[in-house]
Amino acid sequence: MKWTGLNELREKFLEFFESKGCLRLPSFSLVPKDDNSLLLINSGMAPMKKYFTGEVTPPRKRVTTCQKC
Repeated sequence: MKWTGLNELREKFLEFFESKGCLRLPSFSLVPKDDNSLLLINSGMAPMKKYFTGEVTPPRKRVTTCQKC
């Protein structure tokens, strides 16, 4: 694979998981809007906390996202 930059690498990562049936979710804001327990998003998993705790049902069983920094 020819290296062209981080944006292409991020896109290839997301495309791989989409090809396996995952739903692509958008990158989340670094400032959480619905979680007062965090001052900023320190990992790509933090915005999905509501899915892990069962507070909200995820839009699909398998999802993918890539947190931009």
